[in-house]
Amino acid sequence: MPGPSGTGAVTRSTLRQQIADALRDEVLAGRLQPGQEFTVKEIAEQYGVSATPVREALVDLSAQGLLDADHHRGFRVHEYSFEDFRGMVQARSLVTDGMFLALADDRYERPRPGDARLAADLAAVRRRGEEAQRAALTGELTVLIGYDLRYWRELAALFGNPYLSDFLHRLRVQSWVCTVQHLRRLDDLRGLLWSGHTELVDALARRDAPSARALVAAYNAHSLTLIERLTGPPTAP
Repeated sequence: MPGPSGTGAVTRSTLRQQIADALRDEVLAGRLQPGQEFTVKEIAEQYGVSATPVREALVDLSAQGLLDADHHRGFRVHEYSFEDFRGMVQARSLVTDGMFLALADDRYERPRPGDARLAADLAAVRRRGEEAQRAALTGELTVLIGYDLRYWRELAALFGNPYLSDFLHRLRVQSWVCTVQHLRRLDDLRGLLWSGHTELVDALARRDAPSARALVAAYNAHSLTLIERLTGPPTAP
């Protein structure tokens, strides 16, 4: 199996998380392919560590839906279908719709205009969005994934509910794992990837929930159309 590109020393206190993060990044980079199998022993030897933190990391990734555990053969990268992706998009929509609707509902914790801390947080999320947008427009998929995941996690955190933020982050990681294998088959991704990150932040800064929902709805429709095309049977020349 291909090894992570950066296998430097990992500190004992963070072995479990670092190994999980490295393997997740390998899947997102396309170096670990759907259905690819490996064992705890292989990963432990690769990192030069004991089996215990490796097994814990692989169990964590299995709980996140990124790996499948086979008690007799080890682990393998989960294979997602287009229907899986459709379900992820629907779940993401429910979460983001709830976030945006909360902007106009006094019963929920939400970003408040005029708050200096909120303004600083929004500016930070917007900067992350600018980097994600730039990567999307230039077709730099690996760069986009990194910034996009941070963008959505920080954006969701503004609503003050860590459970919501964590759930949305998990869905977005799964979405990327599901789609990256198909996107990496294309030679040129320029103009194909969603780049509305800054528009969305600006709409939320204005407390314009309808515009925010419309932006995300268009994004989801675009993603579903693109991935359905890539997962469908090849068209005749």
